Amino acid sequence: MSAPIQTQDIVRPPKEITEALAEIGSATAAGELSKLGIRNPHLVGPTPRTPGATYVGPALTLQFMPKREDMYGAGEYQDPERQLHRHVLYHTQPGDFVVVDARGDLSSGIFGEMMLTYFKGKGGVGVVIDGCIRDFPKAKDLGLGLWLNGTTPNFHTQTNLMPFAVNVPIACAGVLVMPGDIIVADDDGVVCVPAALAPELVKKAGEHAEWEEFSRLRLSQGGDLRKYYPLREDARAEYEAWKKEQAK
Repeated sequence: MSAPIQTQDIVRPPKEITEALAEIGSATAAGELSKLGIRNPHLVGPTPRTPGATYVGPALTLQFMPKREDMYGAGEYQDPERQLHRHVLYHTQPGDFVVVDARGDLSSGIFGEMMLTYFKGKGGVGVVIDGCIRDFPKAKDLGLGLWLNGTTPNFHTQTNLMPFAVNVPIACAGVLVMPGDIIVADDDGVVCVPAALAPELVKKAGEHAEWEEFSRLRLSQGGDLRKYYPLREDARAEYEAWKKEQAK
């Protein structure tokens, strides 16, 4: 196989951005991104395999292609460094995700316990794969967030895939993910936040979260759904008064 196709390392967002997005969660992120013009930020397919986990971080990307034997053959197993899926992990810094376009393949295990142990040891927090991993009984105990299409006993090139490129734009579960985009993943699913839109998303989602807290309170007290969700204009003065009271 030719030399690994790679770009330079990613640009990571400020910590305050990732912390704010973690408070927002995937559902609000998806809703507010739609208002900012991003119609399809939800990676449909990978589902949470670590329930209760919420992680946010920049994306390292790995692209797979259909295997072609003249480009990826038996010799790949004799020299581990020719196994390109290892190379994406070498870029790992604390707080990173690995996001993998595995073409929805349900028979190829992209990573196993050893690779994921290395990723965790480097400070990685989450893995999103439009495909599978192997060694799940041990991998689930590593403390990583795992969003997957499934699991398999097969290793990554035992079937129909070959790793092709690292830190390039990928189409993961039908969504364009750029290296350095911010992943917001929780029990609702996985959302890709374009890095350039993250500060605006944090601002808009923060405003949404404030009035939603007020609306939740009023609805729990028997308030009118039509008035309080979404917040109607004739409820805004009441909301502003509540905000001032909370600030005291």
